[in-house]
Amino acid sequence: MSDEPDPRSGLASLISSWRHIWSRAGLAQVDPVDHSDSPTDHWLADWQADVLLPDFQMRQYELCSQPHLPEEGAGHLRATLVRRHSPRHRRAVLYIHGWNEYFFQAHVAAVFDELGFDFFAIDLHRYGRSLQDGELPGYMTDVRDYFPELDAVVAEVRRDHDQVLLYGHSTGGLIAALYANDRPHKFIGVMLNSPWIDLQGSALFRALTPPLMRGLAMATPTMALPLSENDLYGRSLHRDYQGEWDYDLNLKRISSQPIRPGWTRAVVNAQDRVGSGLHIDAPVLVVTSSQSSAPKTWGPLVTSTDLAIDVERVAARAYRLGWHVTLVRLVGALHDVSLSSAQVRRRFFDEIRRWVAAYLA
Repeated sequence: MSDEPDPRSGLASLISSWRHIWSRAGLAQVDPVDHSDSPTDHWLADWQADVLLPDFQMRQYELCSQPHLPEEGAGHLRATLVRRHSPRHRRAVLYIHGWNEYFFQAHVAAVFDELGFDFFAIDLHRYGRSLQDGELPGYMTDVRDYFPELDAVVAEVRRDHDQVLLYGHSTGGLIAALYANDRPHKFIGVMLNSPWIDLQGSALFRALTPPLMRGLAMATPTMALPLSENDLYGRSLHRDYQGEWDYDLNLKRISSQPIRPGWTRAVVNAQDRVGSGLHIDAPVLVVTSSQSSAPKTWGPLVTSTDLAIDVERVAARAYRLGWHVTLVRLVGALHDVSLSSAQVRRRFFDEIRRWVAAYLA
């Protein structure tokens, strides 16, 4: 093996440094939007039967301060709060789903109910129950776009609960981490299921992607990128294929929703904030698979590894979330650990029980 330095490593390091400087400068120049003359955000109705899950209830919140993009037509964004039942515990958990997702994991709600938590989940705007005709599924310009609706649902949850646990999966884990960081003293704990807090891929890919996406986002933020699709993860989950779960394939597609430069810029900006270090002031639990993989065809790795993110990079960055972080890596887990095989799910829920008993009692 040659002892010559790999020129790509030096290039990646140079671009990464440039990316960090550009990111900090760009974030510093972003001014908050003045919504003082906008209509007031408000709840549309009281609790009603959920449209997707039996025995659950839902309530929608209209974000009058956040109008549609020009290509989406007239109207405002909406968010949807889902709950398992009327309040019966003094503690609650609020779940934030990931990319190409919505809340359908009723079995997770049952586990938290057993632990003494009322369960709530939010379908963020442009996702799931909140998605309206003409909207760009999942699109955001900044992670902080979600903070107004999260503020509203946290206030709603806290009306009947003394303590709230924040729980996020994948991109929802990234959102949850930054939200908890920016809203100190709000949560008794933060639980992250495979949080997407760092990019996957080679060093060169990770260095090139952020500046490329930031450049594209300035010119064509909502353009659908021509990326190849891999449906293996979706096939491993849904019962119509090789999985065991039933959910709406229009709201959680087998492959993915279109990826757009503006959305990708928002993700890498948020990941850069995590990389710079957060100060979440509550105990944090991070749970991931023990292994990532990128198979091209069906095989054992599809049903026993994380196909979406690089768990090694997530594990390496987890300590930057706060001062009290517990990391658990489960052999055989999928990207959404709660949708793994029955044996892995049992271990996942056991880890949650131990963490809650140790730090949230």
